[in-house]
Amino acid sequence: MMNVRGRSLQKTPSSGLSMVAQLFGITAIVLMLVWLLHYGKGFDLNSNDPTRIFNLHPLLMFCGFIFMAGEAMMVYRTVKVGRPALKLIHMTFQLIALGLGVVGIYAAFKFHKEIHLSHMTSLHAWIGIATYGLFLLQFLFGLPMVVKSRPDGEISLPWHVCFGRMLFYMAICTAISGLMQKQVVLKLKMCPENSLINFTAAAILLFGIAVELSISLPRFV
Repeated sequence: MMNVRGRSLQKTPSSGLSMVAQLFGITAIVLMLVWLLHYGKGFDLNSNDPTRIFNLHPLLMFCGFIFMAGEAMMVYRTVKVGRPALKLIHMTFQLIALGLGVVGIYAAFKFHKEIHLSHMTSLHAWIGIATYGLFLLQFLFGLPMVVKSRPDGEISLPWHVCFGRMLFYMAICTAISGLMQKQVVLKLKMCPENSLINFTAAAILLFGIAVELSISLPRFV
């Protein structure tokens, strides 16, 4: 009886919490766009202005490794379709995250090259590249579970879930540390741009908290 009840709870959509999470996620994207378009002069990977090249990095990394990853985690709690379709949607979100991550990392390295700055010198960079590498491994090791029809009994499934959540938190830490690094460049002055970065970081953190609540609470309600 308890096992049956547990299964039914896991199928219960946490639509309210997921809507809150998506609200914070979209808010973070909007704030980041305002920041990068107004203060950073926009985006252009082939620009002669290094700032416009770099601006693609925070936007794509957030959209990929935080927003898309969060959506991939919530899909099992919020979408009422068959499990094969859920696995396909989950994998699609992860593929988009990996693709955006490649371009975002390339933009950061190209920016460093343009301004003659050494690569991989900050804690933000270390955590970020580790997160991307582990995310890629997570995706590759998770592919067999997409192919199999009954993944619930697989021993590897709990590890896949826990590892995915760990990487999601690592991505949030990377984003917030990167925004703090940008504030150091601004010398932590009380200015509109600095405040905008603070609100963006807060929205990212709240998005992560709401995603965690969305995927966790239905197990206990």
